[in-house]
Amino acid sequence: MEVKKTFANILATQLQGKLSTEEIESLIETPKYKTQGDLAFPCFTLAKILKKAPQQIAAELAEEVKDPLFNKVVADGPYINGFFNQKHLSKEVLTAILEEKGRYGSSQVGSGQNIVIDFSSPNIAKPFSMGHLRSTVIGNSLAYIAQKLGYNSIRINHLGDWGTQFGKLIVAYKQWGTEDLIRANPIKELLDLYVKFHTEAEHNPLLEDEARKWFKALEDGNEEAKSLWKWFRDESLKEFSKIYDLLGVRFDAFQGEAFYNDKLKTTMSLLQDSGWLEESDGAEVIRLDDHDLPPCLIKKSDGATLYATRDITAALYRQKEYRFTKALYVVGHEQSVHFNQIILVLKKLGMDWADGMQHVPFGFILKDGKKMSTRKGKVVLLEEVINQTIALAEKNIYDKNPDLTTKKDKVAKAVGVGAIIFHDLKNGRLHNVEFRMDDMLNFEGATGPYVQYTHARACSVLKKSGYIPQKRDIKGFQDAQGWEVVKTLQQFPEVIEHAFSEMEPSHIAKYVLRLSKAFNKYYAHVRILHDDGERNDRLTLVLATTTVLKEGLRLLGMEAPDEM
Repeated sequence: MEVKKTFANILATQLQGKLSTEEIESLIETPKYKTQGDLAFPCFTLAKILKKAPQQIAAELAEEVKDPLFNKVVADGPYINGFFNQKHLSKEVLTAILEEKGRYGSSQVGSGQNIVIDFSSPNIAKPFSMGHLRSTVIGNSLAYIAQKLGYNSIRINHLGDWGTQFGKLIVAYKQWGTEDLIRANPIKELLDLYVKFHTEAEHNPLLEDEARKWFKALEDGNEEAKSLWKWFRDESLKEFSKIYDLLGVRFDAFQGEAFYNDKLKTTMSLLQDSGWLEESDGAEVIRLDDHDLPPCLIKKSDGATLYATRDITAALYRQKEYRFTKALYVVGHEQSVHFNQIILVLKKLGMDWADGMQHVPFGFILKDGKKMSTRKGKVVLLEEVINQTIALAEKNIYDKNPDLTTKKDKVAKAVGVGAIIFHDLKNGRLHNVEFRMDDMLNFEGATGPYVQYTHARACSVLKKSGYIPQKRDIKGFQDAQGWEVVKTLQQFPEVIEHAFSEMEPSHIAKYVLRLSKAFNKYYAHVRILHDDGERNDRLTLVLATTTVLKEGLRLLGMEAPDEM
């Protein structure tokens, strides 16, 4: 039951169209103090409409509101405060979770609509570092959240498989590379060559000119350049697939920048015919002065295309291919101007669907307070981190439960990988995240293992009890600890919608932490398995908690082991 919606519907009926249900719902608050009730509606907006004092409106409306959801509804100055009927609401919530199971919290707001999510997008010929983690796990979680709300999520990996960096890599390989070494350890050797290029270029700027020439040769179809590029790409994709398998991340398409090479002429013709393209110092641009943005650079003076050209082409292709309602670009905040430019250019071309495009920016992963840099070799390899966390998780699990032998490897992987994902997603996406492995794996506090352990603990209670759920027997809760869990459970649908509207998976992560904390308090203070007339209700609450925790973790891209 979505209590805010229910309260909003009740008030909308009484107000007879003075405000819509949606407008009312957006104004409903949670009071700061429990003594003020569970929900509050401020009457200030109504005062302007009804030409009455908000205190008078609150007093009149409070008298009219009658619903089994509330024990009482009272006026508190300019507010209408509702106090839940705990027994009624807890019965409604637990019944809904038992009936809907993993579907609890789902809606059809996005039914029949496609949402394209462009995320991860690492550069080939470079290692998959911790710096790529944020886009990968944020995008993956948003895809799950969108599906929960009825959208058809299309996951696209827009690989960085084109650009001047390949000119640099070709120059580095021809100057200092060895084929046998690269075949033996491709990603490490390619990274070393890339770092060496930038080190040498600081003393020899001519290397940058040589790199630009080789990239132009690649664009023009030079066979040697194409052969080296394809080799670097193939080796990289093999390495990336290992990472995605470990993280449990999948994609519907690996359409990198090179995929759009044969589509660029059509885009250039469209841009030229639009009348918006201008020449500037030999380059071709579209001015965005009317939006206080720098010109969008479409083609450089040497004829080479740019990221903007390709992203415009990609957007045109995706709209034609997928007919998306929304298109998300989960890319670091340093690219905000770029995506603003792309969207505005498409609007200038008359593409109204560009209104559905949205840049979803995020902060950096930091190591010792500094941004990681592939150019300088200051990078933490994600595969190494994953393997280390799995090994540490296995040790921690053995220390806590040495009898767990049959599923030890599987559980250790779920906990280790989950620890990394949760450490990232519990932070607001715009915040920078400091990389600390020890923090990730703590079984206490705001960590993934803490939430997973709570789920496993609840599963253990159910297993020990031999409980068979009977929804017809649910009576509802009135004790303080049980009610706190129920109240948290009923928030789940609203949290999902809030996470999607703000493109913020951290809302889900913080929610499962709150639910875990409420349940662990309940577990510590209540004899759940005590054989009395309320045992079944207590076990129903435990089952509901496992159901919602498991689904919340799934929306984050994590597993929920039933043993740890």
